[in-house]
Amino acid sequence: MLIRVDPASETPIFAQVAGSVRADAAAGRLRPGDRLPSAREVAGALGVNLHTVLRAYQLLRDEGLVDMRRGRGAVATDAVEPLAQLHHDIEALVARARTLGLAPDTLAALVKETYR
Repeated sequence: MLIRVDPASETPIFAQVAGSVRADAAAGRLRPGDRLPSAREVAGALGVNLHTVLRAYQLLRDEGLVDMRRGRGAVATDAVEPLAQLHHDIEALVARARTLGLAPDTLAALVKETYR
């Protein structure tokens, strides 16, 4: 698993780390039972504070995507499966929005409104 962040982005690093893990789950690269790299490894590789990565992992835990246990680290739960199942649908929706000329922010707003 390769976790990517953009230090120049306005999005907080912890949110980028969590987003990268979600993206791997959606793409099917992260399956239930897979272990995430240790927070220390990720922090070292990205050159960020350990607590930044732990915050991302805790966010993913709160979303139910990972289970965190002392000694075992962070492990993907069964909740990552629906993300992978939705990936194709999301790609189709994005392609349709592009053909209609919708901006990404507009599409995101429509999805959020529909979800409510």
